[in-house]
Amino acid sequence: MAEQKRDYYEVLGVEKNADEAAIKKAYRVLAKKYHPDMNPGDADAEKKFKEASEAYAVLSDPEKRRQYDQFGHAAFDGGAGGAGGFDFSGTDFSDIFGDIFGDFFGGGRRSSGGRGNGPMKGDDVRTSVRITFEEAVFGCEKEIELTVKENCKKCGGTGAKPGTAPETCGKCGGKGQVVFTQQSFFGTVRNVQTCPDCQGTGRIIREKCPDCRGTGYIPMRKRYAVEIPAGIDNGQRKRMPGLGEPGVNGGPRGDALVEVIVGRHPIFQRQDYNIYSTVPMSFAVAALGGEIVIDTVDGKVIYDVKPGTQTDTRVRLKGKGVPTLRDKNVRGDHYVTLVIQVPDRLSHEAKELLRQFDAQSGDSLNAAKYVSRDGDGDKDGGKKKKFWK
Repeated sequence: MAEQKRDYYEVLGVEKNADEAAIKKAYRVLAKKYHPDMNPGDADAEKKFKEASEAYAVLSDPEKRRQYDQFGHAAFDGGAGGAGGFDFSGTDFSDIFGDIFGDFFGGGRRSSGGRGNGPMKGDDVRTSVRITFEEAVFGCEKEIELTVKENCKKCGGTGAKPGTAPETCGKCGGKGQVVFTQQSFFGTVRNVQTCPDCQGTGRIIREKCPDCRGTGYIPMRKRYAVEIPAGIDNGQRKRMPGLGEPGVNGGPRGDALVEVIVGRHPIFQRQDYNIYSTVPMSFAVAALGGEIVIDTVDGKVIYDVKPGTQTDTRVRLKGKGVPTLRDKNVRGDHYVTLVIQVPDRLSHEAKELLRQFDAQSGDSLNAAKYVSRDGDGDKDGGKKKKFWK
């Protein structure tokens, strides 16, 4: 009895309403996992590979998928050739297997119209600089040190020993790419990859320059001034064009990316372009009103507290926050939380005056004396009564 085939959607692990991209992605994963070249001698892997390929051949073709959705496997009974009696003719696997074989052999698939050995921009280099909270707010100038690759003076940047010159790569003919073919389950697959001999440069240096060892560059430590803009935040980066790695085949240099690390401030905290802080005030100022001093990034500010101000009251100092990166004249705000500060040391006279004040403003010091321990309050017709000895 013939083995019953699994549902094609189940084989690829996709839903029945999956689009073309999802089907292709699912098959690429399975094909790479179970391809015979990756599992030599593994009959089970080969079986799963064929099963996935058959499912993809049907579901990637709109007409075949329509027939399968209507009739199931019966739509293709009696088909000739292919795995399990299925006909793979007309199915294009070149795109997928180009990717897979490129991964197998380390080159990665490229089309014939790829960049070849054309000019390419150099890689970026990364470094960091530490600044203070105030420097981040108002901007500053810092000095950084980078290792920059300069053209070798001995060989003029060619990498070849003086008196010699680089030769055209014989493997790729100076193109920087080589074409190779690979026999797959579906036939011959043609791929293009970077030339392994010249690493894509199209040139071979037979006798290397003794100073730069064939690279054409000499690493040098250099110092540069970096303008840190006002309003920059922790983790943001300043780009310095042209200070990165040298380009390839005449391409421009990469850039230097300077990450800013902002130190913590003992008083201020930042959120976006706003600054937050907490300022203590005395009970007398909170009750009677008065002036307090508030520290800001612009210096000290005198603020008039209204009488009866409660603790945790928040006030807004407009325009005392952080400048925006787009316009340093546009700034956020500074939000200050006012907190009543309780003195921890009082003289005998001060304590007595405080008791007199309390007696005149609610007698809070004696409030507990008129409440029973069970919380029922005064039940003796208004007579004062203590519930402890």
